[in-house]
Amino acid sequence: MNWERNTPHDRELRLVRPYALTGGRTRASIADLPIEALVLSTPTGIAADELRHEARAIVTLCHEPMSVAEVSARIGVPLGVARVMIGDLHRDACVEVHQATIGDARPDLRLLNRVLEGLKAL
Repeated sequence: MNWERNTPHDRELRLVRPYALTGGRTRASIADLPIEALVLSTPTGIAADELRHEARAIVTLCHEPMSVAEVSARIGVPLGVARVMIGDLHRDACVEVHQATIGDARPDLRLLNRVLEGLKAL
């Protein structure tokens, strides 16, 4: 049996599901959350029992710092959906979000290495 059907209805369902994950919201609670921002789970997030599947996946993945873009790719949701979900988790103190300071002109070497590793994994 072919589990990967590609009917118009199936494509429509794949588009609706991410919309449902965010409750129809398209903006993150963190204004202008950059794709390179690093996300790190907190003890509160690790201990939270009420997290839905995708939110739990984000907290589990971010045991070590991970970029918003990499989180999106790893859990298989569009970038906008990942931003909203990360914003919600941040609001609930389940993750920390670390952004580069505006005055820092040099890229973070750790971030560049993680992006490179993510690209190689694709």
